[in-house]
Amino acid sequence: MVVNTREFGQPEDRRMPTTTLEGWQRFIDEDPIAFDLLADDEWKQLDPRSRDKYDEARVNYHSELVIVETPTIRDVLHQGRLLTLVNRREISARRGLIVSGPWATGKSTAMKQLGRAHELRVRQRFPGHDRIPVVYVSAPPNGSPRKLATRFAHFLGLPMKSRHNEMDIADAVCEILTDARCDLVLVDEIHNINMATSTGKDLSDHLKYFAEHIPATFVYAGINVEREGLFTGVRGKQIAARCVMKYTGNFPYQAEWRAVIALMEDSLRLHHHEPGSLTRSAKYLHARTGGSISSLSHLIRASAISAIADDSERITRRLLESIPVDHNTQSESPSTATEEDDAGEAA
Repeated sequence: MVVNTREFGQPEDRRMPTTTLEGWQRFIDEDPIAFDLLADDEWKQLDPRSRDKYDEARVNYHSELVIVETPTIRDVLHQGRLLTLVNRREISARRGLIVSGPWATGKSTAMKQLGRAHELRVRQRFPGHDRIPVVYVSAPPNGSPRKLATRFAHFLGLPMKSRHNEMDIADAVCEILTDARCDLVLVDEIHNINMATSTGKDLSDHLKYFAEHIPATFVYAGINVEREGLFTGVRGKQIAARCVMKYTGNFPYQAEWRAVIALMEDSLRLHHHEPGSLTRSAKYLHARTGGSISSLSHLIRASAISAIADDSERITRRLLESIPVDHNTQSESPSTATEEDDAGEAA
């Protein structure tokens, strides 16, 4: 059993959620954390206080780590960019994009990367302009039209009063986003809209109202949306007729999986980690995670932080086995590859 012998505190500077304009803009502005390891002789000479600060910075670095540009992210970036260009002069019935797949397969990550790439492109093209090129909201669970309108208003920081109904809020949002030249609206958790219920139908109608009154490309993401009732009935068929569909899923055990692991391993900042050891354990890591990029990221990041905390400074098979993955992956992927399997694979 691996025992962590050191503790690290919470960062003083906490991030606002990306469902607010302040949080979204900070997400756009901040580059990924970079960190350069000290030479071993300098590292060993650090006094305890300097060592703690050094390790705290490495914990922050590994808690974020690199976002690997998977085939899903590349495809969503391409399709989203293409749709914003196709819709540029469209007045009505703009085409949208739906990103659908099982939980924890990178849907939200891909959508946010699309939003980030688009906003950075707009800023470069129109420097100094007071624009809001991208909005990121999530569909409310068991939501009403007022709750959906409130999500948009909350993103913009609009003051709301109890006397304001959903149309008052929606009209204010549409006016502001039109004036602010918004051209990409990202709606997450779209599986919360169920066309089989009256509430879901009302919510869909209200979302359609936003799509018709904000001259922007709408991109939606949700869990297996085609199975969750989003496309049922007349309203559902309208959505299906206007949207391109992209699917996400877990990685098969192929060269792309090993390439993702190699990129993550290359980003580690540990003093004694054996280069290539994670890549050689690709089969084991696939068995542990079921090919889930989310589970893989958690396993590697948590292992790296544990290696800093217990001073081992390396990720080993024993350390990996001590880190639990999410319950869903754990229960669906009970078997693991052996070291002999990995050795044979590497050979």
